[in-house]
Amino acid sequence: MELNNGYDKEKSFSIEVLPPLKGSGTERLFANIDKLCQYGPRYINITTHHSEYVYRETAGGHYERLRIRRRPGTIAIAAAIQQRYGLPVVPHIICSGTTREATEYELIDLQFLGIENVLLLRGDKAKDDRVFTPTPGGHTHTTDLIRQVNRFNEGFFDDGTPISAPGKPFHYGVACYPEKHEEAPNLEMDMMYLRQKQDLGAEYAVTQLFYDNEKFFSFVRQAREAGITIPIIPGIKPLAKLSQLTVVPKTFHCDLPQPLASEVLRCKTDEDARQLGIEWATEQCRQLLDAGWTQLHFYTVSAVDSVREVVRRLF
Repeated sequence: MELNNGYDKEKSFSIEVLPPLKGSGTERLFANIDKLCQYGPRYINITTHHSEYVYRETAGGHYERLRIRRRPGTIAIAAAIQQRYGLPVVPHIICSGTTREATEYELIDLQFLGIENVLLLRGDKAKDDRVFTPTPGGHTHTTDLIRQVNRFNEGFFDDGTPISAPGKPFHYGVACYPEKHEEAPNLEMDMMYLRQKQDLGAEYAVTQLFYDNEKFFSFVRQAREAGITIPIIPGIKPLAKLSQLTVVPKTFHCDLPQPLASEVLRCKTDEDARQLGIEWATEQCRQLLDAGWTQLHFYTVSAVDSVREVVRRLF
């Protein structure tokens, strides 16, 4: 089932959610989804967070570097959401913090559950690493992950062994960056990587969040000139608090347009900033819809109520 053609006449939206922290249960997650489901999301993305390094003090006063996993259960949560809401789910499959073998088992589990759509990503580098370092036995690039999924779709395990009873092939999308990936030397090379993902089989691309539509439109024009023809779905996240004036550019490597930044500086409270974020995101989405982008994707982390207000106004 194709979820993301991006050119439908009917406007629609999708949302991205996080699995709960280990041990915290699903009550809060489902409450957040409940707030948005009444407006009819097209599908729900579920992020994946594999193991990460932390430092823990030992009894002798030294520190040891350990790998822990704070948010397990992406596939189980995807199945629970699909069962509870009857909506298509698109879990993330990533390179970061995992191995090719573990990825293979994820694909098998997804087939058992009848989940046929995934988003393939490299994932973030460890906080203390200067550059992305793959887990031993894991993938370095999204294109490597795509090749593994393609082989699985063709009926072969990662070691080349034929799959005796292949299931339905996976459909998949990838990420893209209107203001370029932080590690790309320039936007042109970033485009080259996106073109490679398309040529390997990616069916669509979802953008990193952005606040300046002109940068998005420029990115799409350059992508088309580079031979990238797959749908490019804009990713939106409303500003929700004052601190995000500096946190968002640092975390997501995107600029805030000067008019938005100036208005944030005028805000006195987080609630003022949240209302500003709703107004900006609503107008941003209206411009995108008017320009022909009938599908929008919303990042809901720490912004569920703001996203709900935006989709209430638009959908």
